[in-house]
Amino acid sequence: MRYRLLAATGLLALAAGLTACGSPSPSTAAPGSSAGAGAAPVELTVWVMRDSFSDAVLGRFTTAFRQSHPGITLDIQIQEWDGIGQKVTSGLASNDAPDVIEVGNTQVAEYAASGGVRDLTGKVADLGGADWLPGLAEPGKVDGHQYGVPWYAANRVVIYNKDLFAKAGITTPPKTREEWLTATATLDKGGDQGIYLAGQNWYTLAGFVWDEGGDLAVKDGATWKGALDTPQALAGMDFYKRLQALGEGPKDSDESRPPQADVFAKGDVAQLIATPGAAVAIEKANPGLAGNLGFFPIPGKTADRPGAVFTGGSDLIIPEASRNQDAAYEVVKALAGETFQRDMAKEMSYVPNRVSLAGALDGDEGTAAMAAAAAGGHATPNSPNWAAVEAKNVIKEYMTKALTGADPASEAAAASRTIATILNTTS
Repeated sequence: MRYRLLAATGLLALAAGLTACGSPSPSTAAPGSSAGAGAAPVELTVWVMRDSFSDAVLGRFTTAFRQSHPGITLDIQIQEWDGIGQKVTSGLASNDAPDVIEVGNTQVAEYAASGGVRDLTGKVADLGGADWLPGLAEPGKVDGHQYGVPWYAANRVVIYNKDLFAKAGITTPPKTREEWLTATATLDKGGDQGIYLAGQNWYTLAGFVWDEGGDLAVKDGATWKGALDTPQALAGMDFYKRLQALGEGPKDSDESRPPQADVFAKGDVAQLIATPGAAVAIEKANPGLAGNLGFFPIPGKTADRPGAVFTGGSDLIIPEASRNQDAAYEVVKALAGETFQRDMAKEMSYVPNRVSLAGALDGDEGTAAMAAAAAGGHATPNSPNWAAVEAKNVIKEYMTKALTGADPASEAAAASRTIATILNTTS
């Protein structure tokens, strides 16, 4: 499952110069590559998901790539998220596979399990892997082998109403969990909500669990175990319960029901946990809030580091069936390289794939807050079956029960057993 964390507003359809589904882009290539000077021209098919990048970003990339790789032509084909899982699976098994594919970072394990994805472990150092964001790199690594190359990321921050903070006398955003609880309790007065946090926002819960040193599930040898019933995970759930109580968020639904941006836009909610892109939807629903929204990283247990966050985003993979794997690697290396990452970050407000490039987002409060937390990013358990855990709403149902009076330890144990059963199921 691929999680689109940023609002699509502001992302342009890839039409000019990079038209969808089979229309070729300008030709491109690299000296010394398999398609360098003197080599036969190579055409590569690259699948990129709709709205991932503006035509301007990819246009600049293709121009630069063409200059350095004169023997390679890129046919960039735009794909739809709806039905992409089956299309990628079929492509990996075909004799006419694309050469490079953008995939959701949590999908890599599923695709790698098919045996149709090239193992790029030996290229990690060449790609600057020591500097990759942990939460983006981990999903691409399966059983010690790197199949997915981190491309870009996004994660949640706290969006706050500056007027409500000022009215409550809060001049500085909190930096620790306890400061956050104190500030939120102060904000939760006089008809205002200190925070709007739906009861089934399980990505936010996951961050609190990781902060405590726990996880959603762990692998012991070849066997998965659900981990929601560990002391660390239960401590994360306890903090979530305390924070959630300082607002009027529903305990039996997630952040999309009702859309939390619409709730915040009413003007009586002090805080919201979302990606910075949610500010676009908030200001669209209530133009009066334009310029009145602030951002800060989700606070951690101590002031020296932000709280842990789920890192959503995309990886790049090379199918084993690609007929031009060396040339395909040149494309991956360029897309994952510093030049493209800096350009992409500035135009798209995505988090770059490298910790050292966080400064590329300086100057924008929302994206800077996002980047500050990205270094402590995590991923969901790296199992091909994790999507089934989400589809069955195992964690969401556990959260609602824990928030509505059931014994958290008992419910966590039951949810952990269900998670283990799903993750250990073989097809």
